[in-house]
Amino acid sequence: MILLKDILYKVPLQSVLGSTQVSIASLQFDSRNVALNDVFIALKGSAVDGHEYIDQATKNGALVIVCESLPKKIINGVTYVEVTDSHQSLALLSANYFDHPSKKISLVGITGTNGKTTVASLLFQLFQQLGHSVGLISTVAIKINDQTYPSTHTTPNSIDIQHYLQKMVESGVAYCFMEVSSHGIHQKRIEGLEFSGGIFTNLSHDHLDYHDTFKAYRDVKKSFFDQLPKSAFALSNADDKNGKVMLQNTAAKKTYYALKSIADYKGQILENQFSGMLLKVNHQEVWSRLIGTFNAYNILAVYAASQLLHCNALEVLQILSVLRPVDGRFEYIVSNDNITAVIDYAHTPDALKNVLTTINQLRTGNETLITVIGCGGNRDVQKRPIMAHIAATLSNKVILTSDNPRNEDPQKIINEMEAGINPVDYKKSVSILDREQAIKTACQFASKNDIILIAGKGHETYQEIEGVRHDFDDLKIVTQLLKRT
Repeated sequence: MILLKDILYKVPLQSVLGSTQVSIASLQFDSRNVALNDVFIALKGSAVDGHEYIDQATKNGALVIVCESLPKKIINGVTYVEVTDSHQSLALLSANYFDHPSKKISLVGITGTNGKTTVASLLFQLFQQLGHSVGLISTVAIKINDQTYPSTHTTPNSIDIQHYLQKMVESGVAYCFMEVSSHGIHQKRIEGLEFSGGIFTNLSHDHLDYHDTFKAYRDVKKSFFDQLPKSAFALSNADDKNGKVMLQNTAAKKTYYALKSIADYKGQILENQFSGMLLKVNHQEVWSRLIGTFNAYNILAVYAASQLLHCNALEVLQILSVLRPVDGRFEYIVSNDNITAVIDYAHTPDALKNVLTTINQLRTGNETLITVIGCGGNRDVQKRPIMAHIAATLSNKVILTSDNPRNEDPQKIINEMEAGINPVDYKKSVSILDREQAIKTACQFASKNDIILIAGKGHETYQEIEGVRHDFDDLKIVTQLLKRT
């Protein structure tokens, strides 16, 4: 039995109407999910204000209403808790409700524009192979050892985070690696979590539709490290111009990794090819199935984190050589006539540039590089022309197409992308609205030894159009198409 008074610990209160001695069932922030004796937390969002659904929540059986402003209609027998910030309160209520599971495991958060999923997933794989019971909260999936749960957001809502962490504790998990997005930080979904460490990968243009300015985006990321306790470690990419800024005000132990700068953990690329990459990590050579400079940074971050978590260095290096690439991150297939198709989640200018630069470093120059690229709807419009410009500049042929248009007109998105293509590159670009047809055209363009990059969706197995998700898998489609070439 959980009493309301027990989950209000550290929640900033304005006022309370009613009893806090009542027994509560569960926490809900969607009025449609409210059942008898639940707590309903009214959240103010960009599109919907939960305060408008307080009446519906009480009709569905809510015993407690948590809100930033009290409703006009007060119902006898219902307790109203007025708070200063509903998002923060939801996180703190959730931590209290699930009895602070993050304090019972080593929770490591990974933040940055690119590389979060790869670093978190590789750490999960590494610690599993080291023999630990381990958890993962990522864009691709939520995992508790060999059990996988679907993931809908990079950083889940506060209730789900605490729920899965509690399940991890119950399963004996010792380490959990968690992606921490800028949205998750800004919306205070990670409040009430106790991190044992934080990792910064890099920072580049993304989510400016949400944060408005790059500085605001950077400062939100930085606030994650500002909140780390003295007992935690803070690991940052010294080669990124914001790498040291991230750790300016942290109380945690500061540590750096780099390929170019002086750092605690130093890496060097010795060989780079489609089959893998040979690295030198702190004077020790290690082979990896992952390729590209961006992955060298990811591997270095994983190695550094393993050392900060007191793992055996030699054993870690041996396991790094057999770790698998993450689904949809530079995942590639080769057809019978040697056409290579690369599928990558690259959906930011920097990520796209990294992938194309890596491909160009690996190719002989005699092949044609064909890039299929789109930009998501209802997202940062500023990056659309930039991404098309990068694709056209670094490819021999470019096909602009749809990528989760959501509630926007896909043709409008493509038009905005086309504005970034230089006149000199017009002849090598074409726009095809239907994504499957765009991939099919790329396969028709390709000849023996050519390379196709299909960017933007990676691991996703759907296409979101006008609020409806349709089955769509880039890897599956290109695999079927290349069988006939």
